[in-house]
Amino acid sequence: MEKYDVSALRAEFPILSRQVEGRPLIYLDNTATSQTPREVVDAIVYSYEHTKANVHRGVHTLSQEATDLVEAARRHVRDYINAGSEQEIIFTRGTTEAVNLVAASFGQCLPQGGEIILTVMEHHANIVPWQLLAEKQGLTIKVVDIDERGALLQDQYREAFTEKTVMAAFCHVSNVLGTVNPVKEMIALAHSHGVPVLVDGAQAAPHRRIDVRDMDCDFYVFSSHKMYGPTGVGVLYGRRSLLEKMSPYQGGGEMIKHVSFAGTTYADLPFKFEAGTPDFVGIAAFSRALDFLERVGVESIAAHEDMLTEHTVRRLKTEIPGIRLYGTVPGKEAVISFLVRDIHPYDTGMLLDKLGVAVRTGHHCAQPLMDRLGIPGTVRASFAAYNTIDEADAFVDALKRVCAMF
Repeated sequence: MEKYDVSALRAEFPILSRQVEGRPLIYLDNTATSQTPREVVDAIVYSYEHTKANVHRGVHTLSQEATDLVEAARRHVRDYINAGSEQEIIFTRGTTEAVNLVAASFGQCLPQGGEIILTVMEHHANIVPWQLLAEKQGLTIKVVDIDERGALLQDQYREAFTEKTVMAAFCHVSNVLGTVNPVKEMIALAHSHGVPVLVDGAQAAPHRRIDVRDMDCDFYVFSSHKMYGPTGVGVLYGRRSLLEKMSPYQGGGEMIKHVSFAGTTYADLPFKFEAGTPDFVGIAAFSRALDFLERVGVESIAAHEDMLTEHTVRRLKTEIPGIRLYGTVPGKEAVISFLVRDIHPYDTGMLLDKLGVAVRTGHHCAQPLMDRLGIPGTVRASFAAYNTIDEADAFVDALKRVCAMF
């Protein structure tokens, strides 16, 4: 295997050469959104300069070319996650819309009085849509807890299933703790009870190989912008037999076969769930982001990120007195959430920014998890393919300086 050349990789990301507060940017907010390589930006520019026309509707050359790019991207996503058909790939605006689509549409198929199983580590995007559904359908939400390391209590998960359970939804990877859940085993258990499963893969897809058929999930959702792609593009994978039973999520152009005031018939999959003009420029560019991931190798990226995480955690634990780390399960993803003494996370993040280090602070759209941990929020540093050991060391050194101010 070729040596991982992070310097060459960084040259593909123009933003990494800029400065913040007169210092070289150290970007450690990758869990929120990753940066974008030049080839993806070039694909966006190319579309706007050469193939910008509405898709699936025109007989003229530009429309056909734009359509070809979108449908090629759909096939690329299908292959990337090993879906059975491109008809199972629905383009959305992001993970959040994908979850809302399933909750709103598939949720209509769930019987009133049923129970939905979630976990305490979920992002708000995998909580609130189910709460909205529960209010409409008279459903009950059951929540699986974690242990002191941030691992899901699998015994509690098993015991949560009853004859009333109608749905389970959980994250593949926690955006706060970095915990990697045993989703294949959790899906198998749900299916043994006849319960369908949605997996929030927003934090897993950038870091590990996704195989929806091996996983045997019913729905899997993720976002382009966390995978070195453009913003405003997400993916819903849905098992075809379930998608065919579901009602459209939105109405309008593109998702119809025929419209009259007497009634409307809907388009076949996947277009039934893609009302209106899609972000065809972003979708085409997302395919280039997948090219980037495949060329560098998602496994190689993960190994590099693991090295950075282990090195940084080791230094933090030995050199930062009073640090508290949240999420310590072995094999976690490249996410480090922490607090130091009684220093407010906002103060830590603001001062780190003055030293050129970009981290995330707050509850990270996971307020129930923060309540469970008994804290208002954390500081979160997260790595990506282009981060270096020097940046990791500079982050720790900068944090030491921040702590010395208090």
